[in-house]
Amino acid sequence: MSLTIRSIAPQDYDQWLPLWDGYNAFYGRSGPTALAPDITRVTWQRFFDHYEPVHGLVAESDGKLLGMTNYLFHRSTTAIEPLCYLQDLFTTEAARGKGVGSALIHGVYERAKLAGSSRVYWQTHETNVTARGLYDKVAERPGFIIYRKVI
Repeated sequence: MSLTIRSIAPQDYDQWLPLWDGYNAFYGRSGPTALAPDITRVTWQRFFDHYEPVHGLVAESDGKLLGMTNYLFHRSTTAIEPLCYLQDLFTTEAARGKGVGSALIHGVYERAKLAGSSRVYWQTHETNVTARGLYDKVAERPGFIIYRKVI
């Protein structure tokens, strides 16, 4: 399989949307709990706004998108350079186990390095055992626990 990792482009929307919807469904955001359409619309627009720190990559083979990842840069109180948060990662079911997820993560690593970032980090649900198998190969797990409060 010939695989290309590249920045998302405006013409990708029709293939990106099912990936985005699949990612959100995986985390329980579908049907009555789906994201508001405005969130998807604004997320898509942010990829192409040069003032936004939000970026997207896609994995493409033979003109078909097999996966996507979204990442953003932000400041930190513990570093001068920006940190890179890999926020979303999803591949089609047929692409799983074929190196697509790893290629997307490494694509983010490359973009982060070019941006002068010293760290890429992400989170996943503890039940996401399949993805955690990959993540354990391409990164370290520092042991932090996440707390949150919906406001």
